[in-house]
Amino acid sequence: MNPDTLMQSLQTSFRATVGAASTALESLQDAQKREENLQALQNQDWDAVVQRLAEKGEITELEARRFVDELLGSQSPDGPRTVDVTGEAEESTAEPATEEELEALSEMVASLRQELEQLRHSKSDA
Repeated sequence: MNPDTLMQSLQTSFRATVGAASTALESLQDAQKREENLQALQNQDWDAVVQRLAEKGEITELEARRFVDELLGSQSPDGPRTVDVTGEAEESTAEPATEEELEALSEMVASLRQELEQLRHSKSDA
């Protein structure tokens, strides 16, 4: 069997499967489409059904690819981002009261850490 023919057969099979899934989903969602799809299956030969499903699968595949491309394109920037780290550090612009609160909280966290360490050591010694 020719490799090109094999790949073409696999692609047609995949697209027919996607088309069948799409048709089944349409049939579940819409009673009128269900009747149309059943009539089409009963009135056509197998090759025509496979061809129709493969065409529908190809359209669904292209729509899905376009959706994913748009989704990925909107999330990531076009190129790598650069960050300037050569700038000097800015001075604190916080209010004096806020700075005092931060210092007090930092001291409290430090004392809690120290107390926790002491508890761990006393627990491991016991």
